[in-house]
Amino acid sequence: MGKPTKKRSVADKVRKAKTSTEIKNNPFEVKINRKKFDVLGRKVKHDVGLPGVSRSKAITKRKETLLKEYKQKNKSSKFIDRRFGEYDTKMAPEDKILQRFAMERKRSYDKKDVFNLNEDEELTHFGQSLAKMETFNDFVNSDDESEEKGLLSAEMTASHFGGGGGLLRKKTSGDQQEEDGSQRAKSRQELIEELILKSKQEKRERQAQKEEAQVLTEQLDKEWKSIQALMVKKAPKAESDEKPEEKPKLEEYDMMVRELGFEMKAQPSEKLKTPEELAREEREKLQKLEADRLRRMMGDEIGNSTQQQVHMSADDLNDGFILDNDDKKTLAYQGEEEEGGVSSEEEDGHSDLESENESEEEEPKLEAKETSAKPLSQEEIKAQQEAAKSELPYTFAAPESFSELKDLLCNHTPDNQRLILARTLKCNHPSLAVGNKLKLQKLFGFLLEYVGDLASRTPPELTTVDKLIPELYNLCQMYPEAACKAMQSILGDAAHSMEEVLEVKGRAAFPSLDMLIYLKVTALLFPTSDFRHPVTTPALLYISQALTRCPVRSLQDVTSGLVLCCLAVEYVSFSKRFLPELINFLLGILHLAVRDKTTLGYTLVPPFRATGKLTDLLVLSDWESCKTWSKKSLPLSATQSLDLKTDLERDHHRLTCLSICLDLVKRCSLLYRDLPSFTVILQPIKTLLSKHLTAQTIPAALQVILETIDSAPVAHPRLVFEKKKPIPLKLLTPKIVEVLDYGKKRGCTREEKEKERLKHKYKKEFKGALRELRKDSRFLAREKLNEVVQRDTERKKKVKELFGSLASQEGEWKALKRKKRKIK
Repeated sequence: MGKPTKKRSVADKVRKAKTSTEIKNNPFEVKINRKKFDVLGRKVKHDVGLPGVSRSKAITKRKETLLKEYKQKNKSSKFIDRRFGEYDTKMAPEDKILQRFAMERKRSYDKKDVFNLNEDEELTHFGQSLAKMETFNDFVNSDDESEEKGLLSAEMTASHFGGGGGLLRKKTSGDQQEEDGSQRAKSRQELIEELILKSKQEKRERQAQKEEAQVLTEQLDKEWKSIQALMVKKAPKAESDEKPEEKPKLEEYDMMVRELGFEMKAQPSEKLKTPEELAREEREKLQKLEADRLRRMMGDEIGNSTQQQVHMSADDLNDGFILDNDDKKTLAYQGEEEEGGVSSEEEDGHSDLESENESEEEEPKLEAKETSAKPLSQEEIKAQQEAAKSELPYTFAAPESFSELKDLLCNHTPDNQRLILARTLKCNHPSLAVGNKLKLQKLFGFLLEYVGDLASRTPPELTTVDKLIPELYNLCQMYPEAACKAMQSILGDAAHSMEEVLEVKGRAAFPSLDMLIYLKVTALLFPTSDFRHPVTTPALLYISQALTRCPVRSLQDVTSGLVLCCLAVEYVSFSKRFLPELINFLLGILHLAVRDKTTLGYTLVPPFRATGKLTDLLVLSDWESCKTWSKKSLPLSATQSLDLKTDLERDHHRLTCLSICLDLVKRCSLLYRDLPSFTVILQPIKTLLSKHLTAQTIPAALQVILETIDSAPVAHPRLVFEKKKPIPLKLLTPKIVEVLDYGKKRGCTREEKEKERLKHKYKKEFKGALRELRKDSRFLAREKLNEVVQRDTERKKKVKELFGSLASQEGEWKALKRKKRKIK
């Protein structure tokens, strides 16, 4: 048996709720805030506080305020009249209606013409509005149309568009009388022909009227011209006897403006050519000159293409005023003789060596000269062939080895050797063929080897070396990496050979002339002011090692050492790098000229010694040789071989070396005067000059150099410590604040206390506001979640109901189907 269900009454529910409330509000949990004093104006938050009461009140308050605002968001539950001026009691009803109508029209106008750019302008054509012209009622000047501007007559309309019945139905009273009087009625064809004749008649009348109007218009124009002068109160020119008024003279500014208007405008210049195009043109020019040289060498006459006799009749007046090409003067090389000979390379001048950048070859100077029409004789042809054979070729192939380069340049003058290299570079430019780049890179190494070979000869061909330096520079600019590797290999081999000699003998000889040339070429081709460079830095180290490890044993060694010192000064002239090896070597050279070496006052470092057999190399054998000596430069060939036969020649060479050494000292003093330790660096040299090389022991030409060295300005004084004791900084007594209660500061002013109180209150209120905002956010999040859960619950409920209804329908349908089967 099932249990009986009982319905609880309302009284039982109330009784149970009261019991739960009494149980929940335990008296031991009630918090009572007792006040000791009643302060006027103080707000009391809670006299009696129950657990959970404040939270429930806050939730209730949020439901009444925040929840209502959230539910009424984006909703409108009342009608608000938003018409213009509806709540404005100062405006009259008529003004309100007019203003509303204007606003409505403006709103529709803005929407309609939002893309109209010319809204306030009226477009016209020949003085007529385009809006009116769009009606297509304009007059068309055509003989085939009527004057009614496109309108057809009533009869024409009725005949063409009325179905034909109009011609028979519409008739006037006169027509009716004629019809009555006539025996038969007119047919449709007769009526159409009559209509055509009538239209042609009207057309002829309109044409006659038009011609008559045209004649009248022309006549009116003529009469208007005659009376036009009377209207402007000006007599005709023929009748006026007055002289014309003189025009005012133009000012100087106006004249200049008009002159500038007639000046010639700037003409466009030719397009700048690329390096590839320039190289191609240079090669074509050289090939053309070479072909011309070969043609002359084979004996072909130059005047083959000269002017020929042109047949002219006896009655030819030669009035064509056209100059034939044969009348032009032919061109010949400057210095060419009348018999057709061409000057050799010595008379050619080689203008390509005198260009600005000393690397571009110019065309030979040409001059206009009339050539005789007579053929050359056999002797003249032979002279021409000899001159062409003696002339340099214009095209050269790049040498593949050093021997080929040597065979190519041998037996030629220095200028011709440079010309051959310049033409070789132009004929084998890297943009003309694929393998030219590798050929020119090899050519740089071959040319360096050839320069060393020229410097090693006896006597050395330094003039030729000087002429080949520009071509080396051009190749170095084209291929810097290949040039760097070639020069590094030369410097590395020289340094290794010096190290090997030093390990075996303990001393090494000074570099030969070819190595000195290589060091000079390095300074010309590569930058010397870099802090570290792959070529100049090893070269400078090699110079320093030579100045330190190579002893001075003869006058030839003195000359080589001075050349190295000149190169060292050239290397450091831009960077002003200090080289102690240079200063020590100059001091040692000056020491070689001192006679009395007992009291020196300075210290020498290797490779020089204070005393010994080779310490008097620069001491003069006779003082009288100073009178016949004159200052001159030191030849580089003196580093290779020195031929001094007499004592006078030796003394002159000693004085020249001493002069060069003093010049180097002067340059060093100017170079290193900005260093703080300038006086310390040159102090030994100044001591030597002041004690041992006085004005009585050197020529007058060298005394000027000594005075310049002594008077060299000192840019920076020596760094020394200050003698005064430094003044100590002022010591401030610290302010000590006594803290009696930890966490509280005492001794603050009233303003500071008020500021601290406001800061504390601000922080407290800020934290409270953040806390309330977070609670509001959580409350709204809970309500949103509840709404989502409620919607999901309702949706699930409806889905279940739908499924239930579908299941019941399915069951009914199956039952009905079974019933039908049973019936069957």
